[in-house]
Amino acid sequence: MDVSSGKKQRVLSKYKFRDVAIEELQKIHHVHPEMKVLTGTYTFNDGTQKDLLELIGNLPVTYDGRSYNFPVLLWLMDSFPFTPPICLLRPTPSMVIREGKHVDAQGRIYLPALHNWDHPKSNVVALLAEMSSKFQQEPPLSSKNSGDEDPQQLLASISNIQIEGEERHHDHPVNKVSVIGGGDLGMATIMSILAKGIVDKLVFIDLAESATKGGSGDLEIFSLPKVEVSKDLSASAGSRVVVVTANAWSNEQSYASVVQTNVDMYRGVIPVLAHLSPNAVMLIASQPVDIMTHVAWRQSGLPPTHVIGAGCNLDSERLSQALDINMNIHKQAWVIGELCDSKVAVMSNVGPSSSQRMQIAPSSNASKPVLERALEITKNRGQRSWSVGLSLADITQTILTGRSKVHSISTLAQGWSGVGTEVFLSLPCVLGSNGSMRLAGTSLGTEDNAKLQSSVASLSNLMAKLKL
Repeated sequence: MDVSSGKKQRVLSKYKFRDVAIEELQKIHHVHPEMKVLTGTYTFNDGTQKDLLELIGNLPVTYDGRSYNFPVLLWLMDSFPFTPPICLLRPTPSMVIREGKHVDAQGRIYLPALHNWDHPKSNVVALLAEMSSKFQQEPPLSSKNSGDEDPQQLLASISNIQIEGEERHHDHPVNKVSVIGGGDLGMATIMSILAKGIVDKLVFIDLAESATKGGSGDLEIFSLPKVEVSKDLSASAGSRVVVVTANAWSNEQSYASVVQTNVDMYRGVIPVLAHLSPNAVMLIASQPVDIMTHVAWRQSGLPPTHVIGAGCNLDSERLSQALDINMNIHKQAWVIGELCDSKVAVMSNVGPSSSQRMQIAPSSNASKPVLERALEITKNRGQRSWSVGLSLADITQTILTGRSKVHSISTLAQGWSGVGTEVFLSLPCVLGSNGSMRLAGTSLGTEDNAKLQSSVASLSNLMAKLKL
């Protein structure tokens, strides 16, 4: 592999491990002599640019008894081979990218070997072998449909790959949901969503080292239809809803230190999930849910309408049921504020069959005692894993079906009813495929407003102590 040209030498001189990088390039050439080393300028997400080496070639893949050559490009970072390359497809004008588990809509490739890169155990030769293996299972490119072309004709070294059922129209999106986090809550969420019958594909990603000891390992043994079990975040690519139930509790003494453990775990997970599914609604169930939803929003770069928390949805559904069954009041009610003892109950202004626009009714001397009695009925029911899993499935169903149902979910509360701080609280929101939209604020009354402001202060203080 020739790297003797002046331009290549100038770029190589800036590599931190120049000699090791050259040695790795020679190993690649020995196995893949068709791969070429060029130089180019790579533009990072923040707009900065850097001159780097790029590895270009066609990756041979056998699919359905036929051979294909998929054009790929590997950008070698200046710390190569101790950091993984950025891998991309190079489709010709006659090709179309087939977004899937290992490839996003822009053609970037995501593989376990990249996620778990650890030189010298990891190398490009092994990476290309895994890439070829994955592409044999799910080809990432096909030729564009054209009435003037023979569908069997080779186009730029790629045969026309037709996968039955793969093409979908924009009005029939794939209902793919990913659940991140194992344990009882992760399993409960998977089973609850599956029981709803609303998904085309359900991905369960258990990040815990002991995953094989829990339910996710059993799911791999006793496979369920539409459920894929993985430990690779790239399996979540293209999801419409990403549910995060993972927790990484530590033995730290202070509460802030315990929460920081979760924040640190999120730092390596949330940005990747957001990149893999940029149009998804991210639904947070990690604890404390209001804080972790706030953290996820800050780390993801997604709009606040697309990052929500389970919040007080479970308590709200229980409250509405108590009003309906025990007190014969047929109006939707919500528990709002922080998921703690300072939460507040509110009621809608209309019944479920009304054609009027649903709003939060102002607090009154008549409604407050009723709501307090209903809350007392639901007291001490707890937040067990199966209950929370059912609640998460309820929220997910509303998003996927576009029902525009109102849920009390954790959302950015700044600007709502006098909240001036950037903080996440449970508020009634209309949910749909495009995310969440808050109901307008209302007058809460002195006592309830004091509870809300107390939650705002405590959550703001805790956020200030965390390192995002």
